Amino acid sequence: STGVLKRIRKSFTTLLLIIGCNICRRFIQNFVNETFLERWGIQLGVYELTLIWTFIVSSFSLGGFIGALIAGPMSVRFGRKKTMLLNNVFLLSSSLLALLSRTAKSFEMIIISRFLVGINAGISMNVQPMYFGESAPKHLRGAVSLSSAVFTSFGLVLGQVVSLKELLGSEPCWQYLLASNAIPGFIQLLTLPWFPESPRYLLIDCGDKEACLMALQRLRGCEVQREELDEILQEQNETKGERAKQPWELFTDRSVRWQLITVAVLSSAMQLCGNDSIYFYASYVFQEAGISAGQIQYMAIGTGMCEFTACILCNLLIERLGRRLMLMGGYVLMTGWAIVFTVALSLENMVSWMPYLSMTCIFTYILSFGMGPAGVTGILPTEIFNQTSRPAAYMTAGSLMWLNLFIIGMIFPFLVSGLGQYCFVPFGAVCLLTALYIQMVLPETKGKTLSMITKEFYRLNYRGQVKMDIEGKQAQYQLGEIFHSTAL
Repeated sequence: STGVLKRIRKSFTTLLLIIGCNICRRFIQNFVNETFLERWGIQLGVYELTLIWTFIVSSFSLGGFIGALIAGPMSVRFGRKKTMLLNNVFLLSSSLLALLSRTAKSFEMIIISRFLVGINAGISMNVQPMYFGESAPKHLRGAVSLSSAVFTSFGLVLGQVVSLKELLGSEPCWQYLLASNAIPGFIQLLTLPWFPESPRYLLIDCGDKEACLMALQRLRGCEVQREELDEILQEQNETKGERAKQPWELFTDRSVRWQLITVAVLSSAMQLCGNDSIYFYASYVFQEAGISAGQIQYMAIGTGMCEFTACILCNLLIERLGRRLMLMGGYVLMTGWAIVFTVALSLENMVSWMPYLSMTCIFTYILSFGMGPAGVTGILPTEIFNQTSRPAAYMTAGSLMWLNLFIIGMIFPFLVSGLGQYCFVPFGAVCLLTALYIQMVLPETKGKTLSMITKEFYRLNYRGQVKMDIEGKQAQYQLGEIFHSTAL
């Protein structure tokens, strides 16, 4: 109904909680208004304030997009470890600008601060899983790489807790809230220097076998297994003489065509599946369920805890169930919950308990997202691309994620206006199509070497030439038999 849509539209700013500093929205808008009054004697209207607030929020997504683009070249030039250390320059600069913005009476400093912290996030979300995946042993590669997603969701919960009005989510403290992300940056600066560089980067990119062995020994705490070293040496041999590739080179390389398509599809689906948009409805649904406005901030922490819990479960199960099942299962469950959520929104004025069903759907949708797409998507480029293609693959995946996040933030209000209670139907369709793609294309990567995974993608990249290639390789290595030249 029109009344329901109006109330939903009023809750649109809840979406900004995911991509901006929504807790401080009212305080920052007041600060912007006061700044304009003091500088030029102008009282801003609602439209002007909303426009400036939009710039503040979208500068984070823009920074994330730029960060994803420069993450690849930085990780190749400086290495994975040094890139993460240098990345703290953006974070600490951002915190300093946010902290001084109120004293300097400059809302422009907040915009620049959000842009810089976006760059930091864009680099971190690409380089961290790359570093973890390259440093982990084969049988723990998924769980170790997934720890990046676990602590990202933990950071979300921690941010929600710190943003409570009893802590830093109040008018006198909003600048300290924006600057509080400097704390994990300082912790990383104190601890990361004691960790070794990625062993694969040291051997394959730098050609330093001794440093690679030392890094492996420090990481494992024991003698390096011959099998693990042989795997890295095999990858070095396969990429010998090749330089790190650029993203546009991947688009013309047939040998990685379906790997690139897979990363592009799954990275886009991660943002287009509607998980961020479910927070858009959270405030409205909680109000309809009878939760007071003062208690909704605590319910928001519950949604963050859902994603955090799901990521922990995913971390525990990924080496048992595999990547393919976790991804496909997550998207199938999200498809089902999108249908149930649509039905609940359609019948909420007819059935008294429907708001409670809608509230359940919010938590289960987030749980399903955290159990699969939230964690598994980020580790795939490490597993299906070799050392020379991996940075470019992460650049492509990260850029698409940030670009689609920005697109969803722009078009979702229009989906609500145009489709009303059916606005989650497109998200359900995306989840269903993604699950079908995973079923038909993505091979299982659990416990497999890069050579084994590449061989499975070879069947897709060179369709029609598989039989000839395999027979040729078998003939070449089979001893004691004579083959005609045609068979070879």
